[in-house]
Amino acid sequence: MASGCFWRCNWLVLALTLCVSGCATYADQRARVQALFISGDLTKAQEAIDKGAERRFDRDVFQLDRAMVQLAEGKPREAEQNLREIRDRFDQLSQPAVGEKALSMLTDAQREAYHGEDYEQVLIRVMLSLTNLVQDGSDAAAYALQVNEKQQQVIDAAKLPDGTNPKAGYQQVAFGPYLYGAMREATHANYDDVQRAATVVCSWNPEFPYGQQDLERAKHGRHSAPGNGVLYVIALAGVGPRKEEKIEFPSQVALLIGDQILSAIGDQTLPPTIAPIKVPRVVLTQHDVGSIGLAVNGQRLGRTATITDIGQMAVQQHEAVIDRIVAEAVVRRVVKKSVIYGTKKLTGVQKHSVEGFLLDMVGVAWEATESADTRCWGLLPDKIQVLRLELPAGEHQLTLESLTAGGYPLGRPTTHRVEIVNGANTYVLGNFPHGNLVGTLLTNHPAKQIELAQTPAR
Repeated sequence: MASGCFWRCNWLVLALTLCVSGCATYADQRARVQALFISGDLTKAQEAIDKGAERRFDRDVFQLDRAMVQLAEGKPREAEQNLREIRDRFDQLSQPAVGEKALSMLTDAQREAYHGEDYEQVLIRVMLSLTNLVQDGSDAAAYALQVNEKQQQVIDAAKLPDGTNPKAGYQQVAFGPYLYGAMREATHANYDDVQRAATVVCSWNPEFPYGQQDLERAKHGRHSAPGNGVLYVIALAGVGPRKEEKIEFPSQVALLIGDQILSAIGDQTLPPTIAPIKVPRVVLTQHDVGSIGLAVNGQRLGRTATITDIGQMAVQQHEAVIDRIVAEAVVRRVVKKSVIYGTKKLTGVQKHSVEGFLLDMVGVAWEATESADTRCWGLLPDKIQVLRLELPAGEHQLTLESLTAGGYPLGRPTTHRVEIVNGANTYVLGNFPHGNLVGTLLTNHPAKQIELAQTPAR
C-alpha cells in the first residue's frame, strides 16, 4: 500500500516537473519582438507578439508591446483601447488569485498572471495620454493626472505596519505634470495650474534643462506671442530596461545550511539545494541615442531633453523591492522541499533508503525547473524626451534625427510637415530606439484641439 502511494506521489511530482520544463521561455520571444521592432519590421513584430501571447500568463505583457507597435504604425486609437484594457486588468490583478499564487509556489512566479511592475503601471497612463494626445486630445489631460494619482497610490499602498515604506523614495514621473501644464497653458487662462505643474516638474526632475524656462513663462502668463503657436516634439528615445535571470548566492548558501540542519535533526532527509535560487534583475540596454535634434525649414533650433528616465526609474524601483522578491523565491523553495518531505512521511519511506534517494532526486529536478520572472514591457523606451519651440503660425517642414550624447548624428534624418496654429499647441511624437525612426511620426490636429483645451480637465 505504502509502495503504491509512494509511486503515485512520485509521478505527481514528475508530472509537475515536466509541465514546467516543457514551456518555451518568455525571454527568447521578448528578445525577438524587440529586435524586429528596432529593425522597423512592424509586421513581423506583430506576428511575434501573436506567438508570445498564446501563453496565457504572458498575454497581457505582450499586449503592452502590441500597443507600442500599433502606436508606431500610426494607429493611436487601437493602441489607446489596448492600453485601457490592460490598465483596468492590471488594477484588478493587483492581488493575485489564490489558486495562481498556490500554483506559483509549486512552479515559479511566471505562473501568476502578470500585473505589471510599479513603473509600468504608471507608464501605462503616460502612454495613454500620448495615444490620446495625437488624436483629439480630449482625454490626454485626464490621463496625465492619472499618472500622478497612480504613482501616489503605489507608494501609499506599500506602507508597512511599523511605519516604514520601501517605496517612499520612488522616483516620480515628471512627464505627467509636464503634459498637463502644457495643455493648460494652451487655454491662455489657467496659468495658476501651469505654474503649479511647472513647479512639480522642477521638483521631481531638477536636471531637466527646460524646467526653469517653463516655470518663468508660467509666472508671467505667456503661452506665445500673437501670431505664433507652439511646437512640442515628444521623443521615445533609446531601448528600455529589461529583466534578466540572476542567481542569488547568499540565499542559496543559507538554504544549503538549513537543509543540512533539518536533515540531521529530522526523521527524513531533504532534497539537497543544488539548483540555485533564481531572481530577476533589471538590466539597462545599451544604445547610442542621446537626444533628437530638430531643424525647422532647414534651420537647426534645438534638441530634446529627458523629462523621464525610465531605465533609471526601473533600476531604482527594483532595488527597493528586491528583498521581497528574494523572500518569495525562498518561500517557494521551502514549499517544494516540504512537499517532498511530506511525500516521504505519507508513504513511509525510510530515511537514507533508495526510495528516499529517488525522491530527493525528483526534488532536485523539480527545483531546477524554476525560472525567474523576467516578464516586462519590452518595447518601452529608455527615456521620454521633449522639446518646446515657439514658431510663427503656418506650415513648416521639420527634420528630426537621432544624435549621440556628444551631438553626432545617428542614422537617417526624418522629415515631416506640420501646421502651427496661432495660440495653439502642435504635438509631434516619434519612437527612436536606435539611429532611425521606427514607424511613423504622429501629429495632433491643433485647430480642433483649441476648443477642447479651453475646457477643464476631467
